[in-house]
Amino acid sequence: MTEDLLPFLGSLQLTDSAFPSGLYTLSHGLEAYAQAGLLGGGQGAVGGGELEALITDLLRHGVGPADGVALVGAHQAVWTDDPGLAAEADLRLTATKLAREARSASVRTGKQFLGLANTLFSHPVLAEHAARVKRGELPGNHAVALGLAKAALGVSREHALAGELYAFSAGCVSAAIRLTLIDHREAQRVLHGLKPVIVDVVAANVNRSVREIASSLPLTDVLAAHHERADTRLFIN
Repeated sequence: MTEDLLPFLGSLQLTDSAFPSGLYTLSHGLEAYAQAGLLGGGQGAVGGGELEALITDLLRHGVGPADGVALVGAHQAVWTDDPGLAAEADLRLTATKLAREARSASVRTGKQFLGLANTLFSHPVLAEHAARVKRGELPGNHAVALGLAKAALGVSREHALAGELYAFSAGCVSAAIRLTLIDHREAQRVLHGLKPVIVDVVAANVNRSVREIASSLPLTDVLAAHHERADTRLFIN
């Protein structure tokens, strides 16, 4: 029974904020929304409900059907010993990231994550993918790297996807705290409120194929273009 805890503990390690992938440098678009006055009216504060609604949209229309489905594809690649499927997921995910900031952030954190994960968790598909990314043949998106690593650990597909969506949500509320939009107590309330959303998004995307990777967040893409030209930036996206 205690052996069943190993995948769980490994999953916690991968999604922990202390894991050196650089996720703490991302606001997932929240800084751009705040700069445009679309969060808190530009007054430096925001209602938890407003923030929760925005993160819900990001999960349902962006992260879930794009990064989430790519993660599922990478997870399947390990379980079916099909490195080509992981490569396809990586390339297709990059194609959905229209904003340069989103592409570069995903690849930057993905490469950092992949380099360390490949030394910690041994699996031939993970090793081959890491080698191809290092050679510049594949972009190395973070969601794909995470899916490979979690599958190599024996984490189930559903738990792997749920963990990614929760980590994204936690990253958003952490960014909101650093942007002084909410306090720590409100952040926990928002996270708790997002749990049913995460369950729904997992159910909607856990069985999708890599050919269904898609994203529909036009306003976020437009704001990202403005953000990369902003005079001051706390986050890289």
